[in-house]
Amino acid sequence: MPEAFELKEQGRVLEVTLCRGKANTITAEDSRELNRMWESFRDHEAQRFAILTGKGEKFFCAGWDLKNVAESGEESDSEYGSGGFGGLNYPRNFYKPVICAVNGIACGGGFEMMLGCDIIVAEEHATFALPEINVGVLPDCGVVKLRRRIPYHVAVELMMTGRWMDASEAKHWGLVNHVVPKGEGMAKAREIASQLASGPPLLYPAIKQVLKMTENVSENEAFAVHDACAAVEKVNRSEDLKEGALAFSEKREPVWKGR
Repeated sequence: MPEAFELKEQGRVLEVTLCRGKANTITAEDSRELNRMWESFRDHEAQRFAILTGKGEKFFCAGWDLKNVAESGEESDSEYGSGGFGGLNYPRNFYKPVICAVNGIACGGGFEMMLGCDIIVAEEHATFALPEINVGVLPDCGVVKLRRRIPYHVAVELMMTGRWMDASEAKHWGLVNHVVPKGEGMAKAREIASQLASGPPLLYPAIKQVLKMTENVSENEAFAVHDACAAVEKVNRSEDLKEGALAFSEKREPVWKGR
């Protein structure tokens, strides 16, 4: 069993809890283990959603284990796995929704793992930062992803000063979806997962795939990508599409089959 995270299956939902040390930090080997775990989740037909959180009340994840770096000499450009640090920076063919329950400090690589999730719940005491500037490390995922999530000038200041952002400000900039009282992050994440699990299975990967594939193309090109997307074609030819229309006309809840 990996030392850095714990897994728990709740029906169609895989719950992933980061748990190394007091700050839920991650070494290069942990990152490779996380990559393998996310790849297994991606390929597991029965698991449709995941929730990522941290153990305890103080930390979600403090990112790269700097204590281990000092003791082992681990390099900042170490091999972290095919999807990058923590497995969520640039995972391959990964279109299942991941909900993040931020239960405390999310900084450095922990903040960047959060950026790789799709729906983010933050507890009211959560704080966020990319403090790599203070130790001479480039926030690799931050410099690519953060400016795509929040205004450029806010992103630049966070990375160049290493300042902290609280949950209220994160919500203001749209960095998180929900802010909930302390200790209620997982309950809200499970509520969202339950809502998603009751919906049409084919739609979620199609939505995520099109969003990812059209992020950096013009609107006209985006429609061409949409029309050529295999996941979209699968939805358009599905029994579930017919079932949705039939259920609407019959004024009943649809029965989704995922095909």
